[in-house]
Amino acid sequence: MADINQYDYIIAGAGCAGLSLAVHMIRSGKLADKKILLVEKEQKNKNDRTWCFWETDPGLFEEIIYRQWNIAWFYGEDYSKGMDIRPYQYKLIRGIDFYEYALGLIRKQKNITIQPGEVQDMISTNTETSITIDGQKFYAQYIFNSILFKKPVLKKNEYWLLQHFKGWVIETENPYFNPAAATLMDFRVDQQHGTAFVYCMPFSECRALVEYTLFTSELLENGQYDKGLKEYVERILNVSSYKIAEEEFGIIPMTNHRFPSHQEDIIHIGTAGGQTKASSGYTFSFIQKHSAAIVDRLIMGERPLVSLTKRRFRFYDSTLLHILHYNTLPAKKVFTDLFQKNKPQQVLRFLDNESSVRDELKIISSLPTWPFLKAALRQL
Repeated sequence: MADINQYDYIIAGAGCAGLSLAVHMIRSGKLADKKILLVEKEQKNKNDRTWCFWETDPGLFEEIIYRQWNIAWFYGEDYSKGMDIRPYQYKLIRGIDFYEYALGLIRKQKNITIQPGEVQDMISTNTETSITIDGQKFYAQYIFNSILFKKPVLKKNEYWLLQHFKGWVIETENPYFNPAAATLMDFRVDQQHGTAFVYCMPFSECRALVEYTLFTSELLENGQYDKGLKEYVERILNVSSYKIAEEEFGIIPMTNHRFPSHQEDIIHIGTAGGQTKASSGYTFSFIQKHSAAIVDRLIMGERPLVSLTKRRFRFYDSTLLHILHYNTLPAKKVFTDLFQKNKPQQVLRFLDNESSVRDELKIISSLPTWPFLKAALRQL
């Protein structure tokens, strides 16, 4: 008799990485004979976050794109421009739409079981790969883990910053926003706490998401985020009459620490698997690429061990993290030079780890030479 606690694959964590992997498995159409367990301790029934990313072609989640833009504004150090980023489109997915879409699809699959509960332990040896959920043990051929249980011990020349942000969806009485253009980065905010900027995603002429974002080692008090948002909306946007319709808050680690890709047959995914870009915090697109590559290997009957980030991109990220960590150069100066001296498409390819060496040489030459050279030598 088959063990009811025996699965082919267990996905630990039903956040962006776990749900994305499950959707990729389903959409492949070739893993329907595999018994899959999806574990999550929290109900995903709130609009608790937003994912923004860019791509040139329709993606797997195209039908739940909430808004998308061809024009992206950058406001930096004595420089501002509304950039036509085509063939890229800057896209936004709301958390609640993502959860409802992914979980709705998962619940229709006879081979996938959703298991509520807290992961207490997971092990993988040459005799078993198992996970313990609320005292109950489950076994699998592979466990795909997106849970980052604790901050890792950092080695020499490894840095750990936090990208933390609070967002308001605001509604104005009169038409104010241009829904055809998004604000990618706006550094016209106080830098007293460290690197700080705002991005603004207009949903209509009277409704927009305004996100106050920081790259620092410590979080702020909640009131400080509200103060930053209030100052931006009222001083920079010059909006005096508005209503806060929704709020969101998030924290993303920005680190050049090399997270282990796996431990025997426990495969790490998402931030726990190193899929957050160290120098920017962007994660969504990297999760999709990683998920697709994992599924391809599973279909071919191979071990799903995937390394997509080339060594030179890790080096670039480490160099910029060094500068951000020691504040040897203001981040608004770095990003201003990036967007002022290069085509936006080149910058977006570079941030996506898809640029050519030729593009990278041009981008590197556009940045302040001496601070980056010193930081690069430290990394070498």
